[in-house]
Amino acid sequence: MWIYVFFDLPTETKQDVRVANKFRKLLLDDGFKMFQFSIYIRFCFSRENAKVHENRVKRELPKKGKVGILTVTNKQFGMMEIYHGRKEESAPLETGQLLMF
Repeated sequence: MWIYVFFDLPTETKQDVRVANKFRKLLLDDGFKMFQFSIYIRFCFSRENAKVHENRVKRELPKKGKVGILTVTNKQFGMMEIYHGRKEESAPLETGQLLMF
C-alpha cells in the first residue's frame, strides 16, 4: 500500500510558514518521502499499517489550507507513469564513419 498526502497550505505570514514547515516535518518524521513539493508518499506493508499512518496525519491537520490523503495498492502505484523534463539534444553529427569506443 502507498499513502499519498497532497497539501496546499498558506504561507502568507511567518506563522503560516511555521505551521506548513511543522506539517512537512511531521510527514518526514513519520517516514514519508517528498514526491513533489506538496506531495509526500509512504509505503506501508498492509492496509492496517496504512490506516495507522493516515490517522497520524489526520491528528495533525493544519487549521488552514487543504490536505488530501490517497491510498493506492502496490499494483496501482506500479502502473504510474512518471515523466521528467528533457533537455533539447542537438542532432548527432553525421560523419559517414562508424565510431567504436
